[in-house]
Amino acid sequence: MKKLGLAALGITAAIVALANLGSLLALAFSALIAYAGFHYFRKSTSTISKLFWGGVLVIGLLTAIANVPAFIGIIALVGVLYVWRKWHGSENSNIINNPTDDPFVNFERQWNEITK
Repeated sequence: MKKLGLAALGITAAIVALANLGSLLALAFSALIAYAGFHYFRKSTSTISKLFWGGVLVIGLLTAIANVPAFIGIIALVGVLYVWRKWHGSENSNIINNPTDDPFVNFERQWNEITK
């Protein structure tokens, strides 16, 4: 039953993510515009260029914030990633599963060998 729920959640999240793919690309493009505006705003020296690049930054930020379907797509992508990790059993891949690989266990073992 758990696999059925994961499959249903994964399929639904994948459909939502694919439906919002255009919005996600538009969000990436507006974030790129905002980043370019911020980058060139910091490098500019004249007041006119600061106003221009500040305007580009504000336009990029406003288009990114107004792109609500992209945020729904991001949540759907997080759901797909969650289902993928739960399905394949790699819930926490950065935790040491083998206690012999743990440096503290090895240190204690070596310390006991030295002190004998």
